[in-house]
Amino acid sequence: MAREFSRTDRVAQQIHKEVASILQNEYKHRVGSLPLITVSDVDVSRDLAHAKIFVTIYGEDDDIGKQEVEKLEEYNGFIRGLLAKRIRMRAVPHLHFFQDASISEGMRISNLVSETVARDEKRRGDTDTDEQE
Repeated sequence: MAREFSRTDRVAQQIHKEVASILQNEYKHRVGSLPLITVSDVDVSRDLAHAKIFVTIYGEDDDIGKQEVEKLEEYNGFIRGLLAKRIRMRAVPHLHFFQDASISEGMRISNLVSETVARDEKRRGDTDTDEQE
């Protein structure tokens, strides 16, 4: 019988859960006041040596997001050490943090669609009033 998930998927899911907890509890207390940081996805290499961690940073500016990703990379060893204590693996993957802009990009596209629909409805309203006159 085939497994439902591969080992890399299970490891990625566990890393996702633990890193999110670490960022919420220990990292936040160590670094100080932060914008809201959430882990949106984790991608683990087939040999389990590297993990790409995609984080969404809720701030007002893109520069804030870049600064926070740099700060995460700076505290990479601290986060990896805490992760090693929480999961049972022979070797904990090297962590690589990336800013996930999919949510902000999705909101931008949604706003563009809404604006376009509003303009189309306005044009239809203008042409309907012209036809009635």
